[in-house]
Amino acid sequence: MLRRGAAAVPLGAARGSVGPRRPGRGSVRSDVPVVADLDAAKNCDGGGASMDAGFFYSYHLGWTRLDARTLLGDLEAEGLRPAHPVTGRTVLVSLDSASLGARSPVTREQLLSIAGLQRLREVGFRLWTDGGLDLLVRIRQARSGVVAVEFSVGELPEPEREHAVSAIRRTVGRASVLCIGFVVDRSGATAATDWDGVVIEGDAHLHSWPDTVAVRDETAARHPQLAVMDGVEMSPWKVYGNEVLGV
Repeated sequence: MLRRGAAAVPLGAARGSVGPRRPGRGSVRSDVPVVADLDAAKNCDGGGASMDAGFFYSYHLGWTRLDARTLLGDLEAEGLRPAHPVTGRTVLVSLDSASLGARSPVTREQLLSIAGLQRLREVGFRLWTDGGLDLLVRIRQARSGVVAVEFSVGELPEPEREHAVSAIRRTVGRASVLCIGFVVDRSGATAATDWDGVVIEGDAHLHSWPDTVAVRDETAARHPQLAVMDGVEMSPWKVYGNEVLGV
């Protein structure tokens, strides 16, 4: 289990978490109509959200449309689906500051194609549970050719949140999607941490601890804090945190 090191210090500016984006980065396709009535869209297809309430981040190498198709197909098998359980609609959610929260209806095949990030740097959409609850998902290009998939699990009440965390953990752990690490923080207390720098580069400082963080052995070895701490071997990762056995 994790031995806590340095005392917590004030958190810096958030890097790598969902928030307003500069216009033009990751915007939805211009040929897909945007839902104009945002209040109606929120009532019908889920409201806006950030990762501050709690999140599950996973990091993947060699991301392609096939990876997006595989990941979303596995999530659907786990009961997390992009189609609204009543309307059947699938919508993209804009993360640009100029149109934050705007929704663009797409087909399932369009979503799978767009989620491959061949033409965009990021895409947002919502996943729905069988009970009609939903969470925001963001897929974005991170650093060094790595793609981050971010799930706002903190939006869900506890039973559904734990189901979602377990479902996502099983999904990202399959060999079909090359996951180099993940972070689980059910409360969102570490949303300001540079998790890209921790998981991808192994150099960003941890000011406080999430429930679980998993990185590759070589990343753990070069991280100044993780390298001197006891982790649990869960191939292909070394896992740290207060709830290692809960993922």
